[in-house]
Formats: sequence, C-alpha cells, structure tokens
Amino acid sequence: MIINLWRLLMSITFGVSLPSRGLLASPDNLKTTALLVDKFQYESGWVSDHIVIPRSIDSKYPYSSTGASPFSEDQPYFEPISALNFLAGCTNKLKLGTHVLIVPYRNPVLTAKMLATLDYLSEGRLIVGVGVGWMKEEFEALGLDHYAARGIKTDEYLSIYKSVWMDEPSMYNGTDYAIDNVGFSPKPFQTPHPPLWIGGHSKPALRRAAKFGDAWMPIGQRPPAILDPNELSEKYKLIQEMAVDNGRSENSVDLCFSSTISFRDEPDSRDHMMTGIPEQIAADIRLYQDVGVQNFILSFNSENITELHECIQRFAEDVISLIPR
Repeated sequence: MIINLWRLLMSITFGVSLPSRGLLASPDNLKTTALLVDKFQYESGWVSDHIVIPRSIDSKYPYSSTGASPFSEDQPYFEPISALNFLAGCTNKLKLGTHVLIVPYRNPVLTAKMLATLDYLSEGRLIVGVGVGWMKEEFEALGLDHYAARGIKTDEYLSIYKSVWMDEPSMYNGTDYAIDNVGFSPKPFQTPHPPLWIGGHSKPALRRAAKFGDAWMPIGQRPPAILDPNELSEKYKLIQEMAVDNGRSENSVDLCFSSTISFRDEPDSRDHMMTGIPEQIAADIRLYQDVGVQNFILSFNSENITELHECIQRFAEDVISLIPR
C-alpha cells in the first residue's frame, strides 16, 4: 500500500449524517443533533435527498446486498435544501452538506439560486454533495423522462451551476439549456463557489469527480459497495489521472469516505470494517487515512435519538482521540 505522505500531513475532518429521514426525523431531533455535532467539534452535518418514495420499487438500491430499497413511503423525508436552511439558522459554525443532492431532479438555475442563497446566508458553510439518483420510479413520479440520461443531465446541470455562480453576466449554451446575459445575485459566499463533492463509485462517477469535483465522496462498507482501502485507493488514482487529462492538477480532487459506524462491546464480535470497539474502529480509519482520505462522513447504527446522540459523543471522545490529525 503506497502512502501519499503529503496528504498525511494534512488534518482530517469528520462529519455526521443528521436525522432528516425515517422515524427519527423531526424538527427537534434535527436541531438537537446538529447542535450536538457542533458541540463535539465535528466539522459538518449532512442530509440526504428523496422527494417521494413510491410504494412499488423495482429499481435496485446500490448499497444493499439484496438491492431492496431501505426507505419507507410512510416515514418522513425532509427536502434537503429546506432542511439545511433550517439548520443554518440553528447553528453558527457547522458546515452543512447534501449527501447527496440528486441533481437531475430539479431545475438547474433555480437549484443553483437556492444553493447560492443558502451559502450566502450561512456565510459560506455549504458543501454541495451531488449524485445522479438510482430510483427510476421516483423520476417518473416527478414527471421526468430522463432517467436513462441522468448522468448526462447531471453533467450539464453542474456546468450550469458553475456558470451562474461564477460568471457575470451568466452565459451558458448547452444541450437543453441556454442562458444569455442574465444577472444572478447574490453569488455564493464562497469563491469561486461552494465545494462540489461528487458521490458514487461507478466509472461515470469517477469521470464526473475528475471533471467537476472538489472532492470525491463514495459510500463504502455497505455491500456490495465495500471499497476497502486498497480498492478505494485504486479508484482514487484513476480520478487523479483523469483530473490531469481534464487540465487539472492530480491533487485537485480531495478524497472523502462515507460509512456507517457500529459499536460493539466485545472485539471478537466484529464482522467487518468500521465495526467493533473504539480501538478497532480507529485502526480502520487510520487505514483509510493512509491512502489519502481527508474527510469522513459518518452515520451510526442507532434505534432511537438517545442512542444516536450517545454514539456521536462516544465516537468524539473514544475514537477521534486515537487518530492522528
């Protein structure tokens, strides 16, 4: 395993997935969890994205060994940009991210405006994690006919985001959209724009990260998407090579990793990485750190809000202290 030494000299960050969906999703739980994450000096809080959950889903969920969707149509699912606006008013320092915003679901100019406004009002705390989506039935429920072309749509929409965020006046001439000499104000607080973190681990996702991304943020240790350190490193090398092909430096795309943390009482009860006692979890994180991961986004296996808060505190106190930063 080759260690990228210059990356090891850089500090790493930790973020936490917030309860914006499912049985734990409520205004109070969302607010108190974000405040707790901020209190224990995590860098960021994250929310995910679905707009409707069809009652019949044949599409295969990419992070389940069976392909079955884990989402219930009868449980709440907060719209992510709205939820982050709420959280921006509840917090002062915490960075706020989408993990991930499904880009082809929304009009690109309006979405760029909403994200720019959020970044401006939060004084530069937004991270825009993006993906293409996987649920054909949700595209259809939204009246969208471009599921098969969702990757192409995402690339065009990201180009539009950058155009209206950075150019004045904004100009864009693409496959489906043309923007001619329009004003777009305020621009995002962050310059040249909020960080774009690209989700997914398919070959098109790697190409998208190399072209558009400030970071690559895959999910791992969730079969069939394992992405152990060696596999993650090999995919990241491809991104670096493709970044150079796109006229960027090989280090222009940061490496992130998202995974679920499961605490165990006994070391022998561990069945895969990112589970076990704090020392085992810290050792796993160091292995990912060794291949260049700079940002970790964590979710925690928990049955209720009290258990979630205990896990957040336990990781901060018992795991992070064991990791060189």
